[in-house]
Amino acid sequence: MPQQKETFLEKEIESSFLARKRLFIGLISITSIFVCLILLLVWLIPFIGLRNIHPVAPWVLGVIVALSILFIAWASVSLILNIQLKRQIFFSGKIRGLSIKFFLPLMTIFGRLLGIPKQKIRSSFIKVNNELVLSENRKYPPGQVLMLMPHCLQKSICSRRLTYDVNNCKRCGECAITGLLDLSEEFGVHLAIATGGTIARRIVVNLRPKIILAVACERDLASGIQDTYPIPVYGVLNERPLGPCLDTRVALDHVRRALELFVRREIKVHSPLNP
Repeated sequence: MPQQKETFLEKEIESSFLARKRLFIGLISITSIFVCLILLLVWLIPFIGLRNIHPVAPWVLGVIVALSILFIAWASVSLILNIQLKRQIFFSGKIRGLSIKFFLPLMTIFGRLLGIPKQKIRSSFIKVNNELVLSENRKYPPGQVLMLMPHCLQKSICSRRLTYDVNNCKRCGECAITGLLDLSEEFGVHLAIATGGTIARRIVVNLRPKIILAVACERDLASGIQDTYPIPVYGVLNERPLGPCLDTRVALDHVRRALELFVRREIKVHSPLNP
């Protein structure tokens, strides 16, 4: 299984997603530099006034600002090295949360100023988030894994209601739900379908998974990753041949590979008395 995981990561790196990774690294570097400059200004502007309050006051503020700059520099460098080396370094286990809660909103602002489409930034963020989740190198019991799917994967003319019970599917094979049900049963993981963020959050609260394998568009995946933190989310972008939110598709082989990476498969021991 380690060999299989390494092969999967190598294919991921060699794929066209390299551009998204470079975009994320570039934006996070610019964001970090900007924040550090702001912190320097916070110290420099009131320097003269603080000296009048107390001779030591400017230096106390300077130490606070310097420590803040060092922290931001450590966070950004650790995140970039984590992305490049595909493993956690410098005690960077919590760095994913920093990128989700802090860097992504600022990166979106800078991306707009630089004329970079929001969808491209989100796609880059999802790619990097997936690599951070993979770098944790963890497997989970099947009952703690949730496959969370969007309602648009269901055939638009289908009359079956799957939002509250995916097993209502009659498995006609007209959409990806049939294949997802097969994977859910094969790996023993939860499968749920949500029509929006509110229902998705309710599903997560009810099931309390340890990891989520989510399929959606860039916007919904990026917001879902933020909403469910600290639960790790591995995102798979859906395919939209007819446009957004209508008869979308998903690469089932990609979903299978992700399940193989994250699900702890139980080995059944057979004995002559219990074949």
